[in-house]
Amino acid sequence: MGSRKKQYFGTDGIRGTVGAAPITPDFMLKLGWAAGRVFGSDDGARKKIIIGKDTRISGYMFEAALEAGLAAAGVDIHLTGPMPTPAIAYLTRTLRAQAGIVISASHNSFEDNGIKFFSSSGTKLPDEVELAIEDQLAKDVSTVPSTALGKARRITDAAGRYIEFCKSTVGSSLKFNGMKIVLDCAHGSTYHIAPAVFEELGATVKAIGIKPDGLNINASSGSTAPEQLSATVLEEKADLGIAFDGDGDRVVMVDHKGQIVDGDEILYVIARERRRQKIDFGGVVGTAMSNLGLELALDALDVPFVRTKVGDRYVMQEMKQRSWNLGGESSGHIICLDINTTGDGIVSSLQALAAVVNCNQPLADLTNKMHKLPQFMVNVRLPRRVDISANKAVLAAVSDVESRLGKNGRVLLRPSGTEPVVRVMVEGEDMNTVESLAQELADVVSRELASAD
Repeated sequence: MGSRKKQYFGTDGIRGTVGAAPITPDFMLKLGWAAGRVFGSDDGARKKIIIGKDTRISGYMFEAALEAGLAAAGVDIHLTGPMPTPAIAYLTRTLRAQAGIVISASHNSFEDNGIKFFSSSGTKLPDEVELAIEDQLAKDVSTVPSTALGKARRITDAAGRYIEFCKSTVGSSLKFNGMKIVLDCAHGSTYHIAPAVFEELGATVKAIGIKPDGLNINASSGSTAPEQLSATVLEEKADLGIAFDGDGDRVVMVDHKGQIVDGDEILYVIARERRRQKIDFGGVVGTAMSNLGLELALDALDVPFVRTKVGDRYVMQEMKQRSWNLGGESSGHIICLDINTTGDGIVSSLQALAAVVNCNQPLADLTNKMHKLPQFMVNVRLPRRVDISANKAVLAAVSDVESRLGKNGRVLLRPSGTEPVVRVMVEGEDMNTVESLAQELADVVSRELASAD
């Protein structure tokens, strides 16, 4: 079953533009029914599924549609309202639900929305379960007898449960007293969670991006646009800043100088602190886009490092395969697998802040121990999608650039999964050299592949 091609599910659930198939109310009703059939069909016992959402306006519409479909399938629904994606993973696990559903398009703007599923253990669904749901989607919706219809209720203490969980991840003795922190919640699902977490741990908090109106999620704010956070940290003379994305599974930080600290640097800070504390976490899993500086800095700490394809799904797979507890992407999607079962922006930022407190050093000093190498990327658009792995001229050009960069540089050619574009990335010690070599290699790719059969 796992080798079949999925029609609706991508690498991170189902996502698209609201009103365009499949992100429509009628599809969501059927999706809820299909999921209810899959998760409620095994032993006849009463089942429950948790539904959470971010703050985009279409979430109300899709929440109601999913609720109707699940109820028609005879599954009870527990609603959390706006909650971070990792909170739904946590609540699904701890409340012993059969599954969790998040209505969110993550860092996208409000015009988009999507659906993410979590299994009863708080992990993303395996391929065979997603395919089973798609099999049900091919059938006509039917309704169980009225005596068996699902019931819906609100989890009134969902926010409090997750706040306490987040605080527990840094231990009861750790306090942020005396620290001034700016939080940017991207007008998303952390707006009522993150300020409480950091305030209750003792920090003085200046919160921005906490006035969601359904249309402003991720708008010039949050982890994808941390410029306002950087300016606010300087204006407030804060110790640091933390930016989340709309659904709270990504984090980017800013040090007291206003400098942006990305996911690679946060990973390094967490790994270094765990090594210093003699906590066994195996190693670190990054992606093809992780900065070479992270790999070199971890090597200096004698911490193993491996890369996967871009995407947190692949990072998670590799972490599980190796039984490692730390991994993530430069975008700020960081997974601490010994704490939560998915990327968690609040938990990851707390781990980094614990290092700041335990080392009694500013965030800037901790990140300075990792030297990020300059990267430059050129997107080469082609008439059609082409296999680059068999073109001898391109492979020779890559080999030539790699030899000129030496051991402190690398080349990445990555075809887009959705359009006829090859991303040419070069990384090295000098920005001018990196930019020149990237353009040189991009010219070869364009010339050789534009007319390829």
